[in-house]
Amino acid sequence: MGIFSRMFKMGQAEAHSALDKLEDPIKLTEQGIRDLKKDLDESLKALAEVKAMAIRARNEAENNKKKATDYEQKAMLILKKAQSGGIDAAEADRLAGEALVKKDECAQAAARSLDEQNRFENSVSQLDVNVKKIRSNISHYENELKTLKARVKVSSATQKLNKQLAQIDSTGTVSMLERMKEKVEQEEALAESYGDIANESRSLDEELDSAIGAGASELKASDDLAALKAKMGLGKSE
Repeated sequence: MGIFSRMFKMGQAEAHSALDKLEDPIKLTEQGIRDLKKDLDESLKALAEVKAMAIRARNEAENNKKKATDYEQKAMLILKKAQSGGIDAAEADRLAGEALVKKDECAQAAARSLDEQNRFENSVSQLDVNVKKIRSNISHYENELKTLKARVKVSSATQKLNKQLAQIDSTGTVSMLERMKEKVEQEEALAESYGDIANESRSLDEELDSAIGAGASELKASDDLAALKAKMGLGKSE
């Protein structure tokens, strides 16, 4: 059971560590920005493709309109030619009729192309809105990321400074100074104690010699004074 319990706790620790990494705001924001930029690239590609289809539909509509106009003009020219006797009337009617059929086909194709152009342009407008929104979100999140990184940097620096201050207190600097002061005072007291012991340890002979020495000097000075007076003739009668 002990082994399985330890393995389970290790698995929990790794899971919590992985969760912490996933929940890192900076990493999550950076990943979100990367995803948005990927979406932006895809939206821009789709926008370009739809714009191309809208342009193609517009060109096809214009070409079909031009063809319809050309067929109508050809039918008119044939009918005029038949009227002037340049072509058989029946043949002119047949050719003019076929030209008008082609005109109608081109007109219908132009109408279809115009409808497609309108649908594509509506899609372009919607895609353009999405692109602008994604760009705005990217700009917003990039600014948020800059602010977040700055806050993390300030927070980290503040935490480091506070930790250093806390470590200064925890190392007992004040307590260490108090111990040093106590040790100095102890050393001073010990020196004074040794001085007292040194004074107390003087022998009796040293005290006697010191006392005799002081008296002998005084007696010698008195004898010297008496001899000097005798030499000068200053006797007792004076």
